[in-house]
Amino acid sequence: MLAVAALALACTVIDGDTIRCGSERVRLSGIDAPETSACRPGRRCVEGEGQAARRALRLLIEGRNLRLVRMGRDRYGRTIAAVYADGRNVACSPLTNGHAVYRKDWDNRGLVARDCRI
Repeated sequence: MLAVAALALACTVIDGDTIRCGSERVRLSGIDAPETSACRPGRRCVEGEGQAARRALRLLIEGRNLRLVRMGRDRYGRTIAAVYADGRNVACSPLTNGHAVYRKDWDNRGLVARDCRI
């Protein structure tokens, strides 16, 4: 079952694929953005400029009404969700502008593929 909620909370951007809404950390489903700091040894990280991805995501969500479709939690305790700003899945823009890559294995319920027409 999907849990859907409209947010009145102010959400802030942590990095190119994670936001914080109140005390809840939310990982965007279906995408992987470059790290904002160095890639940890032994990990395969997305290439690109992490700070640019973070700034781009901030522009997408600032001042907008957000709706989350929660799908569970990841191994770090973050909520995995599709996040919609003014009715649009915010994962689509980073994919289009090169600030993230699509991860089918992380696209819970296929919402990113559907919404972004992948």
